[in-house]
Amino acid sequence: MENVKDLAKTETLKDTVKAFYTDCLTVNSHTDVPAVMGKLLADDFQSISAKEIKVKAVFIGQIQFFWKLIPDLKWVPQEILQDGNKIIVRSLFSGSPKGEFMGMTLDGSKSFSSMSIDIHTVENGQIKTVYHIEDWPTAIAQLKG
Repeated sequence: MENVKDLAKTETLKDTVKAFYTDCLTVNSHTDVPAVMGKLLADDFQSISAKEIKVKAVFIGQIQFFWKLIPDLKWVPQEILQDGNKIIVRSLFSGSPKGEFMGMTLDGSKSFSSMSIDIHTVENGQIKTVYHIEDWPTAIAQLKG
């Protein structure tokens, strides 16, 4: 019986993280970004990269900005692995920026497709931390090329 409980918990943790990609990172018509991310992310959430740590409010603002700048942004998980309450996701992300983006002025006619790897820690049904790395140099090369 414990195996069934463990399996259910695994799927719940993965579903929480999947919602982050489908309802928050990928532009769609059904999401109120601040409301959905407000529930999905823990109050003490941190987005951690090699460069900086962003708290929940700053991260939500960044995602809202990306939705405006890249109106066709897609973030599609390709592989989801789990180790306890840590969910590791390898994704492909793509879009066609319109406006000032990474030192370029773009009109939406050029697109990029690149990869990211994230490690999410889920506690009490919410994402508490995400360590992430995105391959932005590949995206920039595609947009310049």
